[in-house]
Amino acid sequence: MRADQDQLTRRRGGRAGVRRRALAAGVIAAALALTSACTSGGGDKPSSWRGGTETPPPKAAATISEPQADAKDVPASTAITFSTKEAVETTVELKDSAGETVEGTLAADGKSWLPSGALKYGETYTATVTATGDDGRPATATSTFTTMAKPTKQIRVSSFLGDGQTVGVGMPLIVKFSRAVPEDYRDDVQRRMTVTSVPAQEGIWHWISPTEIHYRPKQFWKAGSKVKYRVQAGGLPMGDGWYGRADLTVDINIGPALIMTVDNKTKRMTVTRNGKVVKTIPVSLGKKSTPSSSGTMVVIEKLRKTVFDTFEELGPEEGYRTKIDYAQRLTWGGEFIHAAPWSEGQQGSVNVSHGCVNVSMANGAWLFSNTRIGDPITVKGTERKLQNGNGWTDWNMSWEEYVKGSALPYDPDAGTDPDADTDAGTDATPDPDASASTGTTD
Repeated sequence: MRADQDQLTRRRGGRAGVRRRALAAGVIAAALALTSACTSGGGDKPSSWRGGTETPPPKAAATISEPQADAKDVPASTAITFSTKEAVETTVELKDSAGETVEGTLAADGKSWLPSGALKYGETYTATVTATGDDGRPATATSTFTTMAKPTKQIRVSSFLGDGQTVGVGMPLIVKFSRAVPEDYRDDVQRRMTVTSVPAQEGIWHWISPTEIHYRPKQFWKAGSKVKYRVQAGGLPMGDGWYGRADLTVDINIGPALIMTVDNKTKRMTVTRNGKVVKTIPVSLGKKSTPSSSGTMVVIEKLRKTVFDTFEELGPEEGYRTKIDYAQRLTWGGEFIHAAPWSEGQQGSVNVSHGCVNVSMANGAWLFSNTRIGDPITVKGTERKLQNGNGWTDWNMSWEEYVKGSALPYDPDAGTDPDADTDAGTDATPDPDASASTGTTD
């Protein structure tokens, strides 16, 4: 009996256990059903009872438009062009295949970034643009590209001036190209040409010809200025499969404001230094058959001793061959300031030269020792007007006329240092009488 009762008890207990387990399972299922009915959305969103929260995307966004990702044969002069949205801060990083960072500068408009020099040929680079919004969260865009192989057709870029040179306040910055730059490419070239002056001064580039470009400030350079100009031409496309050979950077100094003014009416030259008259010199200008040019010129070259030979130009009857002291060239056509001891009796009263500005030996020596390349001279009141292009005639044009020679729209802030000191004085730019000349030497 005990055995039967024990078995019965175990059987009852077993069934009771099954019922209890079944009941427990039913309660758990009901609880799960109730819990799922209280969640918001599907299973792809975190549940609040687990402590999760939805993270919004960054407010800012960035996109690189050039060079495009995986681009090949990219010019070594390339800039990183990009756009951002709702960014309060933007940074650009460029690294080569070895992970080395390339230095560069963000453009003032915040739309592009230019490496500080030409990139290596046949190298792979990765550009990363990071835009951060006012939420403090960054958004990035990347582009990996490969530069072109070194081109065989290259254009050399050269400067008339060299590092450390000190020049006059009328000196234009002169850059030449070994091959003509097509008109359609000049704006791209000019975008890579910058001028920084201390103190800051307003100025612009002017294309003299397809192979030559000049820069001048709106008024004469301020005395004592420091000027740096840069042409980032390395790897830059310049038309017809030609590319710039290398970058060019030049640092120069501007000397005192020594300005010469010649009045045909009085036959006198007035010399000022930093706005003060330092000397008045009697002169003899070109006679009626060979008048001097009226306009604003600058000293192009200085020759302590030279020989003027005009037989080829004027023929055996009018030509002459004469030794000259203290010669300072003003035009390509042959007009100079120079000592002329043979005309000292006419200087200050009569014009007897072949177009030059004649002065005495003593005054020629004084001028020669005080002037620099780039010092300006304005001649007034003669029968002939200076022809633009006959010398460095940048100052013979009005500012409005000069601006028209730029391949880019005029921007008063372009090429200047906005943080530079603006103190310093100099004479104002003269208003030249006009233009036109050929002029022969004396």
